Amino acid sequence: MSEAQPHIPVLLDEVCHALQLAAGDWVIDATFGAGGYSRAILGRADCHVIGLDRDPTAIANGERLVETSGDRLHLVKTRFGDMGGAVADVSAFPGRADAIVFDLGVSSMQLDQAARGFSFQADGPLDMRMTQDGVGAGWSAADLVNSGDETTLADLLFHYGEERRSRAIAKAIVKRRAETPFETTGDLAGLVERVLGRKRNDPKHPATRTFQALRIAVNDEFQEIANGLAAAEALLAPGGRLVVVTFHSIEDRIVKRFLADRSGRTAGGSRHLPEKVESELPSFQLVNQRPLTPNDDELARNPRARSAKLRAAVRTDAPATARGSEDYGVHIVPMTWA
Repeated sequence: MSEAQPHIPVLLDEVCHALQLAAGDWVIDATFGAGGYSRAILGRADCHVIGLDRDPTAIANGERLVETSGDRLHLVKTRFGDMGGAVADVSAFPGRADAIVFDLGVSSMQLDQAARGFSFQADGPLDMRMTQDGVGAGWSAADLVNSGDETTLADLLFHYGEERRSRAIAKAIVKRRAETPFETTGDLAGLVERVLGRKRNDPKHPATRTFQALRIAVNDEFQEIANGLAAAEALLAPGGRLVVVTFHSIEDRIVKRFLADRSGRTAGGSRHLPEKVESELPSFQLVNQRPLTPNDDELARNPRARSAKLRAAVRTDAPATARGSEDYGVHIVPMTWA
């Protein structure tokens, strides 16, 4: 595992400790990305890793690590919500995983490539699709801002980006696109900055929440997280470890509520969750009641880690919950086109 490491995996030591790696384990890296977690896992135990990613660029870039892993790394191009069927294609996989790790959100590799359209730091096409090989790629961010209904755009920015001035931004988008469609990240970021203004020396760009919301909508990330957690529950062997790293409050809310529900800590139903079936036994036992966060040394090395939170749980021998993948308190915005 000696090749160069282009990006810094967040909470790496904490993730590896929570996974409790042992020789012979089968570990699923549900968000392979630049391969930081997989590389570390392979280096710390004589185990097998199945790396999943829907981004064909990530899979292609991981082939060198496959070659140097001694046949212990197996890459599969798939959404992690579909991992149950995808890992069955790995012939040596025993059918149950000993550990599964998620590193949610957009990867540094994607942010740093202007042509992918995830970031406004460098101008690029307004795309944001994690899948770009024409198979299930769906609409782009440009499609959303140029064709989405004004109310839909406002709801997306508010619920997915927690943008308080979502209606003002949506109104400005609709007015501007009537004259000229949006094509680039810089174009959209500039409009948002004009609507919101920007304080001098403010390190956070005013378009940050808008870009987050559009990326989540384009990639259906919230439903995908719910699907992935339910798939992990079904795949983990008794005693298997689930480790999830999130980067913003809504992601963390989904994971927190999933684990609360599956560990028997949800008291009855709510307007988001169905009434709990009393005959169901907890399928997870929580490892940490509060999420782990990066220490000062890590933040100094990697400022992108500042919002990261780690939650972990151990799979019990109870059957997987039959209720499926709820959205866990997140408002899913229905798409309406202008």
